[in-house]
Amino acid sequence: MGKQTTYRLGCDIGGTFTDFVLVDNNTGEFYTNKCLTTPSDPSDAIEQGVREIGERLPGFMDNVDEIIHGTTLVINAIIERKGAKTGLITTKGFRDILELGREKRYDAYDIFSEYPEPIVPRADRTEIDERMRFDGQILKDVDEKEVLAVLDQFKKEGIESIAVCFINSYENPVNEKKIKDLLEKQAPGIFLSASFEVLPEIKEYERTRTTAVNAYVKPITYWYLNKLVDRLGAIGFDGKLFIMLSSGGITSVDTAKQFPVRIIESGPTAAVIASQHYGKMFDIKDMFCFDMGGTTAKSCLIQDGHAGLVSTFEVGRVQRFKKGSGLPIQVPVVDLMEIGAGGGSIAKISNLGLLQVGPESAGADPGPACYKQGGDNPTVTDADLVLGYLDPDFFLGGTMELDIELSKKAIEEKIAKPLGTTMVEAAFGIHDLINETMASAAKTHIAEKGGNPNLITISAFGGAGPVHTYGLAKKIGAPAILVPPLAGVGSALGFFTAPVAFDMSRSHRVVIEEADFNAIETLFNDLESESAKTLEGDQKGEEIIFQRTLLMRFVGQGAEIDLAVSNQDFNEFSKEKIKSMFHEEYERLYGRTSEGSPIEFVTFKIRASLPKKPFSISKLKNDNTDIQTCIKGQRKAFSVIKKDYIPFTVYDRSKLFANAKFSGPAIIEERESTIVIGEDTNARVDEFGFIWIKINPKNESGAAGEDK
Repeated sequence: MGKQTTYRLGCDIGGTFTDFVLVDNNTGEFYTNKCLTTPSDPSDAIEQGVREIGERLPGFMDNVDEIIHGTTLVINAIIERKGAKTGLITTKGFRDILELGREKRYDAYDIFSEYPEPIVPRADRTEIDERMRFDGQILKDVDEKEVLAVLDQFKKEGIESIAVCFINSYENPVNEKKIKDLLEKQAPGIFLSASFEVLPEIKEYERTRTTAVNAYVKPITYWYLNKLVDRLGAIGFDGKLFIMLSSGGITSVDTAKQFPVRIIESGPTAAVIASQHYGKMFDIKDMFCFDMGGTTAKSCLIQDGHAGLVSTFEVGRVQRFKKGSGLPIQVPVVDLMEIGAGGGSIAKISNLGLLQVGPESAGADPGPACYKQGGDNPTVTDADLVLGYLDPDFFLGGTMELDIELSKKAIEEKIAKPLGTTMVEAAFGIHDLINETMASAAKTHIAEKGGNPNLITISAFGGAGPVHTYGLAKKIGAPAILVPPLAGVGSALGFFTAPVAFDMSRSHRVVIEEADFNAIETLFNDLESESAKTLEGDQKGEEIIFQRTLLMRFVGQGAEIDLAVSNQDFNEFSKEKIKSMFHEEYERLYGRTSEGSPIEFVTFKIRASLPKKPFSISKLKNDNTDIQTCIKGQRKAFSVIKKDYIPFTVYDRSKLFANAKFSGPAIIEERESTIVIGEDTNARVDEFGFIWIKINPKNESGAAGEDK
């Protein structure tokens, strides 16, 4: 293998599987791999997967320029409470901010409602007698002796990481900086997170919570990434390692170690970015990205080629579908919806005697019953296997054999017998219930974004996504499905569409009429300079692209709207122009506005990014024109229309050719995933290998007829 061949490698660690996509930068050729995740040490699975690719391409690691990595390490550490022992230093009188929150109940009528335990216990939180006014004026300085006493106490308690968050420090961080300088001198071995660096924004509760979470996961992220760099180096990698951000960009290892809270949704974001890329590629107005893996299902409505960004999301909800029952994190994140529904989701009988699927997952160890690793709980994968959707001899391309008898036994004993149904009815109940759960959440998400499920195209990703997308589409009324090449490792592939980027923000509340636009331009310039520093090591002479955003609201409101503005000098905007833009966006979102009400700036944001280096998908080279040569055979699978087993034609996706057309019922198999479509569908393959599936709602009794 000559040095002229260079590669990029995408690696996505999920709850059940770790996915790999290797792309040849010269030819655009892809190589994929999929192996079980190793929860005890995720880097084990990475090394295993890389070595397996090396068996097909000996010495390839010597020519890998970049590795882009997405991981669930941070979010799992938060949910499972496996982070570091963390201490919080805050302003006198604000020790209980983590419990007080917004003083709102997420369910006003549930007197027994539960809330997640604070990430930092009260005993590990302490106060400093300092004070800053809302406008940044210092009322009380930091006492160095008081800080040293706190530090001594933290050392005695075995605190590994410290979060510092003072009231109003977003306006003037001088007191937090004093704490930081002092701690770095007196305790260089302790990890530190200061809110003026992590989140210099208004809203004390969210800022404190986000800073505390960053501190909580900082040590494990630091040690994991250091270990990963060493292990990759040991197997021949000397290129650049990037980490996927929740906001849809990628960043350096050093930045990820400093701000691990930014990579909480590292893996799930990538599929959305890939779907966004495909939406622009085919000019699809409304695309619904559906990514279902082994542990969770993620989705996002992409409108006019853009996935929305939000500044706040929740982690570890006590009640999965109830907003406010989790830990709020205020960082830029792609606006996706996550459901505890994956191939490993466990089916059980609830306390009410009803069938329940998820949110608990069998994960990679022990996994579904059919994995033959000791798991005895029935899962969605077990149900899909019993229903005929999966081939037990071709799972992961035949490298992992499934045991259908173990699936039948688990479903029979734990679901069918308690419910008094047949094993097949129980299996379909599991499959259908998980589809219904996802459909209910999807319809809500689409409605909240002003979309129409009857007009969207669903893009399917993940190992389990293409199996369930047809059922999801039927339930929400979507007319079309798009299954891209390598859908089963779509997140790992999506990494290649993400730019090197970083987002920064700063809050400064001021009414428009009183605002100094020259001062705002200076603030934007400062943010651009700071954000550009995070990209310096990756710039390689490329021009940095800046995107400016204003967070604004009517005076008296508690929530802001995002208003994107051009990068021209802010002094060139008139106050009337900004107000007009605000009213237009507000009316688009809410249907009406209030022309006479005063408006205020709240937060100013910058995204710094480098030009994208997206992959290009090669056209299919198969000259075949006979669809019969693509057929592997037939097998009986369960029809959601007829509620019985019927013959499904099984196709080999690798043999499908450009302009190939066929009708359902059909199963299309590839190494990474399986596509299942019913008898009321038409499918065609385009020149790039994308499979376009059209659902005919008028014909649910037989074949869909010829695709027009």
